Order: sequence, then C-alpha cells, then structure tokens
Amino acid sequence: MKKISFIHAADLHLDSPMVGLKHLPENILTRVKDSTFTALKKLTAVAIQRQVDFVIIAGDIFDGEDRSLRAQARFRKEMIKLNEENIPVYIVHGNHDHLNGTWVHLDMPENVHIFGSKVEIMDLQTKGDAIVHLYGFSYGTRHVYERKVDEYQKSGEADYHIGILHGNESTGTEHDNYAPFTVKDLALKNFDYWALGHIHKRAELSVNPPIIYPGNIQGRNKKEFGSKGFYHVTFTDLDAALDYIEASDIIWEELIVDAEKAVSFDDLFQLCQKSINELRKKHTGTLVTLLLKNTQLADVREQRSIDYELLELLQEDESEEDSFVWVTELKSTEKLLIDKEKIMSEANFFGELFETIENFDQIDQALAPLFEHPLGRKYIPHLEQAEKNELLEKAEKLLIELLYQA
Repeated sequence: MKKISFIHAADLHLDSPMVGLKHLPENILTRVKDSTFTALKKLTAVAIQRQVDFVIIAGDIFDGEDRSLRAQARFRKEMIKLNEENIPVYIVHGNHDHLNGTWVHLDMPENVHIFGSKVEIMDLQTKGDAIVHLYGFSYGTRHVYERKVDEYQKSGEADYHIGILHGNESTGTEHDNYAPFTVKDLALKNFDYWALGHIHKRAELSVNPPIIYPGNIQGRNKKEFGSKGFYHVTFTDLDAALDYIEASDIIWEELIVDAEKAVSFDDLFQLCQKSINELRKKHTGTLVTLLLKNTQLADVREQRSIDYELLELLQEDESEEDSFVWVTELKSTEKLLIDKEKIMSEANFFGELFETIENFDQIDQALAPLFEHPLGRKYIPHLEQAEKNELLEKAEKLLIELLYQA
C-alpha cells in the first residue's frame, strides 16, 4: 500500500462568542476571542510543515449558521496558504454551520472541497500516486436525526477509503443525537479510517479501523477543559500512526487545592499560588476554576478574606503574562455550613424558607426568561442538573447573608 499523510480536525467553531467572559481584562478577553483563529493557524502551519497530502475538517467550521464575514475571511486566508502548497481540504458542514443558513458568501480557493447534503464520494490522487476515496455529507438543515451512516457504501478501486461523519455515537448522551451511529456500524463498512466530528472531547473509539473524534481545536468554556487539538494521521503498509497535536492557545482547567494544613490566610494564599504556577504552560493562556477544600481558618477575619479578597490577589499581575493563569472563579467544595436548627429556632420564617428551598422544583421556570429570550437562547449553554443545584445553593447562601445583614 502507498503511504498517505493527512490532518483530521473538527469543530473549529470559528468566531465563537465566548459568552460569560466580559469580566476578563481587555487583553486576555481579546486573546480568548481570537483563540479559535489562533488554533486554526496552528493547524495550517503543521499541515504545511509536514507537507500532508490533504486536510479533513469534519464539521462545524463556523460557530453559527450566519457564518460571520470575519470568520469566513480568516478561514479563507488559511485555506489560501494551503492552496499555495497544493494541499487540498475536504469539508463537511455540521449542525452549527449547516447549508440552510443565511450568510454573506465569500468564495473559497479551489483546493477547498465541500460535501453536499447527500452522502457523496470525492476522489483524490496524492503526490505519491495513492488513490483515496473520501465519503461524506454536510448537514442540509440544523437537525439531522436520521441514520446517515446507512448511506455510506464503499465504492470503486482505491488504495484508501475514508469516511467523514459529523454525528453522535449512539451510546453518548451528552450531545444531541444527530446522525447517530454505532462503532459496529462503521466497522462493518470496511473503510480504512473514520474521521468524526460533533463531540468536543477527544476519543479513539476503535483502533482497527481507526474511528476517531479529535475533539474541538479550542475549548470555549469551562466544560471544555484540558488539551484541545487535532490529529496528523499517517498510513503505511495498512498501519495507521496517529499523532495528536495540541492547538489551543487558551486552556480551561479545574484546580482543587486542599487547604487542610493552611493555618493562616497567607498559608492559603501561598498554597494557591504554588498550585497555579504548576499549571502554567509556556506561550499558552490558562483559565482556571479554583476549588478550595478544607478551608477553615482559625481567625474569623482571615476566613472572611477568602471570599472577598483571595480571588483578586491571585489575579494580580496575571494579565501582564504571556503564559497567564487567570482564576475565573473561586469556589469552595464544602457544602454551605449553616446551623439550620439554630436559625429556625430564631424565627418560624426561616423554617418555611429552608423548606421552600429544599423542595424548590421550578428552576426551569425561573430561568425561562433567559432561555426564551432571542439572544439568551442563542448564547446561554444548556445547564446540567448539577449546575442547577449549584445555582440553588448559591442563592440560598446569598439570601441568608442578606437577611443577616438586614
């Protein structure tokens, strides 16, 4: 078999709005907003440096169906770089950038090949004379629930057959069940490689044949934590070598600091600083949710300083760093410590209040004005049950603090 080499990426979500981050310093916010484009530049640079035969992008190139002109222009600029190196690019559009959207159109260079709404085959003869058949489809509308995998049929003589599919592996429940499939479905097609998209977490579902989710190239919120990137795939003599390459300029992390041995506020402060510095990566920005564990300082004033001053101290000077580690949120892993029996003995009102909170089941109705608003519906992510419970706990704490200050 002849050797081939290609890049497999997915879920670029170019020009993602990065909601909920307006509180960041201006220079960090600008860098976060540009991070999807920075990751794309890394992708094209690697493709050129390694002189790959082609590039596959398995859906959701753009974050929205309107495909902003800024996103299209920057994407085209990178595609032109690849065109100058005679590197073809094969694209399927996904649920976010489906073909039925409305946008001001910018033409792409001739090396960019876009699959239509029905499964089709594209042929490629590489510089090394390998014949590759690529199979794929773009979403005609935002919601594609049918089993498009049934339309993939191996056809013709080729050295390699590669399927491109933006969809959900049927056992996965974290994402919408678009274009569902099973690993067995794909394996039975007898293709040499499956280039998947839609799931933002990297996953190698099968080794033989390789069935791969590369994940997205840049995390966009705290749920999309850890390394993000793409794969450089090389086939030689029927063996596939998968080289994962990190692309993200900004990494989201969750850091747990156990403060059990911290006696004073300064002990805790230095412990947090040490833990933060261990996350620092050269030329990469890090956004951190910091979880404090066992924070019971003897001095009441120092304990209160954790809530009101620690975050600000940890953020100090970080905005000037190229390799910044910015703590976006400071939380305690301990449940709210309230002597409810004591409080309820002070007034019947508190007993009724705690009972109402404990049995509160209308959080969806309470949040409805946000999720039903045209802009809110577009930008606010879906809340998991754990996040709803966290909102209730924060509301309880805030309410009690305000009542005691009254």
